[in-house]
Amino acid sequence: MGILAFFGVISPFPFYFWLWNHPQTWVDLCGRGRDPSRIMALVSHLLKVLQFVSLFSVSTLSWPPPFYFWPLFLIGQFLNFRVYQLLGESGTYYGVRFGKNIPWVTEFPFGTVKDPQYVGSILSLLACVAWVPFLYIFIWVLGYLFMIHIESKEDPATRAKPLS
Repeated sequence: MGILAFFGVISPFPFYFWLWNHPQTWVDLCGRGRDPSRIMALVSHLLKVLQFVSLFSVSTLSWPPPFYFWPLFLIGQFLNFRVYQLLGESGTYYGVRFGKNIPWVTEFPFGTVKDPQYVGSILSLLACVAWVPFLYIFIWVLGYLFMIHIESKEDPATRAKPLS
């Protein structure tokens, strides 16, 4: 089960990498009249389920959770919720790369926490380290760090044409 869990954990990152670097291809693939951010969100949610099932397959659950679980998990989920609340689906799911005009956001956690959605996800994962072998948490975190690096080098020339 270990190798399947490994591939399940890393499964979203090639997809995100491809979308970031080839947004016009995704927009074209989605077709006219379909929102590429919405379709990305749906695919991403399916991949997230695969990640969770993969982690669950190698986990050992026990209760109560360790003392650090709740603060890490709640702070992480708060950051994720806040990013989605401020950016919406299009802002969260590469809308700017797909040619959408997404307003710049400076409210907390933006401007305070660098890459708040990834930081929130990493904190939530670290909260689960007592139940999941560290290797799987580490691989997932490496995927997020890889995407932070990729997304920090945005090339406006690779953006999709503005959606009409």
